[in-house]
Amino acid sequence: MGLEIPRRLAFIVEYDGTRYHGSQFQVGVPTVQGDIESALTKLTGERIRIILAGRTDAGVHAKGQVISFSTFSTLPGQTLVRALNFYLRPDIAVKYANEVENSFNARRDAISREYRYHILNSLTPSPLQQRYAYHVPAELDTDAMNKACRRLVGGHDYASFTGPTERSTVRDVYKADVSREAEMVFFDMVANAFLPRQMRCIAGSLIRVGLGKLTAEELEEILQAKEPGLAAPVVPPHGLCLMKVNYPENTFSGKGS
Repeated sequence: MGLEIPRRLAFIVEYDGTRYHGSQFQVGVPTVQGDIESALTKLTGERIRIILAGRTDAGVHAKGQVISFSTFSTLPGQTLVRALNFYLRPDIAVKYANEVENSFNARRDAISREYRYHILNSLTPSPLQQRYAYHVPAELDTDAMNKACRRLVGGHDYASFTGPTERSTVRDVYKADVSREAEMVFFDMVANAFLPRQMRCIAGSLIRVGLGKLTAEELEEILQAKEPGLAAPVVPPHGLCLMKVNYPENTFSGKGS
């Protein structure tokens, strides 16, 4: 017997974005939202519209995407997780489920998002990494890249790192740094929200810094110019991953029920 009033659920979702035309639903092409909603319909018999915390472009991956939706299903959270994963393709998996307040909105209630761009900094390519890391054969100076990252922390207008838009391009960046583990270089950024292609535009500019083709001062000049599309190159999407979405305490734990 179903519920008279729907309950609100939030899921943490992981996916390989290679075959998808982005996370948000589009008619006639595979999307993460479309596949999840189709699986939910098969499982519950309901037509459910989900809300995603972060919008990822075509080819971008996610380890910690958060979705929220309402359902009349009475299945326990982890039973829903197992059953939904049965209907989903192998490149999407629900990791955890939480019951949340009826007012919870995965996108609106998020206070920050964490993204990572993966760079394979090796003379030779890696077939095992080709879907998840951007290959840069020349050695990168990560110290210079980190020096440039310090120019990006704080509230700034990131118009130069996205395309033309009528919406505000001001974002608050809480963290920006570059680290290395053997041949892998990671660019991590945490911000209240991200503009389309912002991470990939910044990553492309930081790679130029690491190759000695751009200075930290020149990167700041690009930032201050506030000219849409000025930053180049835009690196490919396959190196980018949405790692985590953060919420106020006691809103959504993400640890599963």
